[in-house]
Amino acid sequence: MSNENKPKVNMRITGMRGPRNYSAVEKPKEGKKTLMKLLQYFSKELNQVILLIGVVIVVVLCSVFAPSMQSKAVDTIAAGEFDRLSGVLIGMIFLYALSCLGTLFQNLISAVLSQRIVKRMREDLFEKIVNLPIKYIDTHSHGDIMSRMTNDVENISNTVSQSLGSLVSGVLTIMGTVVIMLWYCWQLALLSCSTVILTVFVTKYLSKVMRGFFDKRQLILGELNGIVEEKVMGYKTVVAYNRQQAVISEFEKSSDELTKTGIIAEVFGSSMGPVMNVINNIGFVIIAVFGGYFAINGLITIGVVSAFIVYAKQFGRPINEIAQVYGQIQTAMASAERIFAVMDEKGENKDGAADMTEARGVIAFKDVNFSYVEGKQVLYDFNLTVNAGSKVALVGATGSGKTTVVNLLMRFYDVDNGEILIDGVNIKDIAIDELRRNTAIVLQDTVLFSDTIRNNLKYSNLDATDEEMYAAAELSNCHDMIKHFSDKYDTMLTEGGQNLSQGQRQLLSIGRAFLADPKILILDEATSSVDTRTEKHIQDAMVNIMKDRTSLIIAHRLSTIRDADMIVVMDKGRIQETGNHTELLKKKGKYYELYMAQFEGNAT
Repeated sequence: MSNENKPKVNMRITGMRGPRNYSAVEKPKEGKKTLMKLLQYFSKELNQVILLIGVVIVVVLCSVFAPSMQSKAVDTIAAGEFDRLSGVLIGMIFLYALSCLGTLFQNLISAVLSQRIVKRMREDLFEKIVNLPIKYIDTHSHGDIMSRMTNDVENISNTVSQSLGSLVSGVLTIMGTVVIMLWYCWQLALLSCSTVILTVFVTKYLSKVMRGFFDKRQLILGELNGIVEEKVMGYKTVVAYNRQQAVISEFEKSSDELTKTGIIAEVFGSSMGPVMNVINNIGFVIIAVFGGYFAINGLITIGVVSAFIVYAKQFGRPINEIAQVYGQIQTAMASAERIFAVMDEKGENKDGAADMTEARGVIAFKDVNFSYVEGKQVLYDFNLTVNAGSKVALVGATGSGKTTVVNLLMRFYDVDNGEILIDGVNIKDIAIDELRRNTAIVLQDTVLFSDTIRNNLKYSNLDATDEEMYAAAELSNCHDMIKHFSDKYDTMLTEGGQNLSQGQRQLLSIGRAFLADPKILILDEATSSVDTRTEKHIQDAMVNIMKDRTSLIIAHRLSTIRDADMIVVMDKGRIQETGNHTELLKKKGKYYELYMAQFEGNAT
């Protein structure tokens, strides 16, 4: 369908995620509201959540008590009590084995939980999208809508599978480690925790610096991807004007900047590990020095010192993980907010008590006013009556409102004022499914699906028999074309029917509309993409298919609508003239100007 007078779409470019979790952290605008909606999905998997938390607790307990067993082993050896050593070692092996097994189950449960949640969320989102009003699709970037279905859902999946368990485990590990360290020796515990302040400060500072460079890198990467996509899509134009070298120079300039920024970002990103190792080693030195002093003075044993070294490492790791996981969770919450924003959109109102079983197809527009965007009116006091079985053509310059008339008749949009009647019934009182089931439309831009020709033709009428499909194909002059394919009606079409010519795609689109057997037929530049000979075949076929059907035709090629019962000439949202071809030419008005200009070879 043409896009005349349509509102402009706001485009949003989203960069790729950077490594090591230093990409920009997106934050939700309404975190609490989003969290409550997200928890509703978790509540439907409550058993999995409880099981996950239970396994995490077991793993944390094992990781907290295993160093204690190590402490006992060291003290047992130091005391020469080797008869007790085997029991201690068996306990250590059991705890480490249980921790390993628990971690495996934790990852498995997290994966199952994440996939179940995102499956339900993805299904809810897709169901919502396919039931949204056309207005929403027209006024939002298609890429952005697809991004919510793919990238945003994937963000949530990754966070649940990778970060949720780590967050719970990290918090519990810190709590358990601190408690047991204080229980063993509160003095050494406080000294050990002194490095935490340094860890938090360095992590916060380095993350801020690194995030700035990673953000810049992602911005440049987005620009570079845009350059590649634009030049590949417009490759014929680039070659036609011999602009290859200029394109290469533009790409190299952006690529050089990306390389420089990427090197700096990677250097800073790689520095986090060594810096954290230095801080951890400082912690080990503190434990070794003061722990040795305390052990010499009998405050603690050598085994406790060895346990504290493990606890110090075990204590610092979750702090770094939680800092990283927090950013991932914030990004996932922002993704969830975007998903719920679509789900909260008002769906298309499909209610209506009237049916069209006995409809004849009399269409009446009465005092219709309409605007896509408030303040920019497209139709003004539009009045038009189309008799049952008649063939009415809408002509006029681009932007005159022709396609808008079709949009309103199909209830892709609702009128601002006035009413549209079919057989005297307001279309708002007719169920949308009923209205569209009795109305077929052939768009200027053909839409075919990755399926067989048979299924593409039957898309408009799933209950149609093969005989009815063959008849529709004959009428639309695509039967002979299909017979030349190796698999005939079972020939698979690629995405969008790219393995067919534009004219062949248009013929199949017309055949699909014929098979719907509609009471009202709409042709929006239906023959614009076919050659003159094919157009003649289609015109001949339309004489039969339009018999006893109300037909609305939007056309720029005026030669295709000479035999129309009525031609409606539109200009700036108003009807300028009506009449048949001969009458309008005699008037020498707007239609005469359009007709003469076209046949003189000028643009209309």
